[in-house]
Amino acid sequence: RALRPMRGADERLGVTAVLIVRPEPGAGETAARAAALGLAAVTAPIFTIRPLPWEAPHPNYAQAVMLTSANAARHAGPGLAAMTALPCYAVGERTAIEARNAGFADVKVGDGDGEQLMAMMARDGVTSAFHLCGREHKGLERRGLLLTRRIVYAADAVDRLPDAAAAALAAGALVLLHSPRAAREFALLADDAGISRAAIGIAAISEAAAAAAGAGWRQRAVSRAPSDEALLELADQLCKTVPKRGTGRAE
Repeated sequence: RALRPMRGADERLGVTAVLIVRPEPGAGETAARAAALGLAAVTAPIFTIRPLPWEAPHPNYAQAVMLTSANAARHAGPGLAAMTALPCYAVGERTAIEARNAGFADVKVGDGDGEQLMAMMARDGVTSAFHLCGREHKGLERRGLLLTRRIVYAADAVDRLPDAAAAALAAGALVLLHSPRAAREFALLADDAGISRAAIGIAAISEAAAAAAGAGWRQRAVSRAPSDEALLELADQLCKTVPKRGTGRAE
């Protein structure tokens, strides 16, 4: 992708773009939001998403469906149709949109993570739910809530840092990390490519993602909320101001 100058960018940061490593179609959505802020964006996904075969349990076995990723709704396939009459609890508006596209009429949106979503269900009196998720998932548990888990998709990591990512990093791009797994994989790929962490600035969507990336980065900052919009707000700020150690949520 061709780069264009960022609106109001501070040249002292050496930042020419944000680097987006999340899989498609999310990467393109983030790039569009970045462009709306006047930020140049390079997309170089380090995962590819593919559906996995799964067997849908009888819908009477649970009171609700829990979606912690938009990819679960996108890739669950025909088996999801048997569950769409149930209430659906979704993490984030993007997941909620995909749930509605899949046929769910009653979609309740949580703006946090899976833990917050389970708390929502508990408040609503839900004691059993189907959790549709990816192969690599957090083992969510809550007392009083029985989760029946089905793995419906896989996110396969690439075996080397994409050329577009390496070029963006060489130009000083700020890396956006949308999950702990993305943070871990990006750190490994950058290390394997021989790129010094001290030359890379990262912006993480959560404290967990920042921790998963490890230490040694030129700059490490955490979004105020676990959403793409908040992460881009942070990126916009970082690309226009000189970071100060020990202030805000940047390290």
